[in-house]
Amino acid sequence: MNNRTIWWNYSVNCIEMIDQTKLPLKLDIIKCLTIDSLIDAIKSLSIRGAPALGAAGGYGVALSSFSYDGANVEELKNILISDSLKIKNSRPTAINLSWGVDRVLNKILREKKIEEIRKDALNEAERIADEDIVINKMIGRNGAALLEDGDTVLTHCNAGRLACVGWGTALGIVRSAVEMGKDIKVVACETRPLNQGGRLTTWELMNDGIDVRLITDSTAGMVMRKKMVDKVIVGADRITKDGVFNKIGTYTHAVLAKENGIPFYVAVPLSTFDRSKREEEVIIEERDADELRMINGSYIAPKDVKVFNPAFDFTPIKYVKALITEKGVFNTCKLVDIIKND
Repeated sequence: MNNRTIWWNYSVNCIEMIDQTKLPLKLDIIKCLTIDSLIDAIKSLSIRGAPALGAAGGYGVALSSFSYDGANVEELKNILISDSLKIKNSRPTAINLSWGVDRVLNKILREKKIEEIRKDALNEAERIADEDIVINKMIGRNGAALLEDGDTVLTHCNAGRLACVGWGTALGIVRSAVEMGKDIKVVACETRPLNQGGRLTTWELMNDGIDVRLITDSTAGMVMRKKMVDKVIVGADRITKDGVFNKIGTYTHAVLAKENGIPFYVAVPLSTFDRSKREEEVIIEERDADELRMINGSYIAPKDVKVFNPAFDFTPIKYVKALITEKGVFNTCKLVDIIKND
C-alpha cells in the first residue's frame, strides 16, 4: 500500500482504496475490479470526501475502459457514457464526483483507438490524483497563515487526507501550520450518525502526533461559548452561488460560531465550486434509516421509528468568514465573483 487514500493498481488494472468503514479498528484495502464494486464502495462510504470522490470518478472512467473486452470503439464509448452516468448518480450532492468523471470522459471521447482511450483515461485520472495533493498543500499553506501559534481549531466530519487523495483540506491547514512550527490543537466533533470525526479525524491526527480532543456534536455550542476554540474550519462537498453544502451539522456549527464571535472558515478546492446552481437546485442525499436506528448491528432505537437522515446540509454564505482555496483566501461577500473567475 502507498500513502494515498485511493490509487491505481497497475498489475491488475483496478482501483485500490482504504476501506474507511473499517477505521479506526482495522486498516483494510479494497480492490475495485468492476464499476459495480466501485459504486458499492462509494455508496457505502468506503471512499468518501469531495476531493477523494473526484479521483474515484476519474479512476472509474479508466476502470470502465479497461473492463471492456470487445473491439468496437463506438461500443466502448457508449459503455463509458453509461458507466459514467451510473458513477455520477451514486452520490448526487458532492460535485467533485461528477467533475472527476466528466474531466476524464471529455478527454477521451474523441479518440479513435481503444488503447488510446485506456491510456488517456488513466493518465488523466492520475493527473487528478496528483493534482489533488498539490492543491491541498496550497490550501494548507494559505490557511495556515490564518492560524496563530497556540490556536485551537474545531472541525466537523473528516476533511483530512482520508477525504482527499492525500494531505487534506481543513486538516491539511492544521498539518501545514504544525509543519511551520505552530502549536495547534484540534477539537473534533464526532459527526453522527457515522462518526467520521470520531473514527477518521481523530485517527489521522493521532497518527500525526497532533493534539486532538473528541467531543459530541451537541457539545460544540458549549466549547464555543466558553471560548475553548479560536477558529472553526470545515471542508465542503459543493459551493453554490449562495452557500456551502457540507456534512450534516455544519450549518449548526456555523450559526454557533457566528453567535459566539468565532471565525468560521471553509477549506475547499476550486473544483468543488458549482457555477450554475443555488441551494434549491441541489439534491441532498438521504441515507438509510438504519444508520440512525442501529449501531454495529444492534438497534438503539425502535426498529420501525420514522427517520430523517440527510447526509448534508446547507450553510448560507453569510455565516462563512472566508473560503480558503488553492488560489488564496477569499472574503465570501465576493462569492459570485469567485465562482465566475476561478
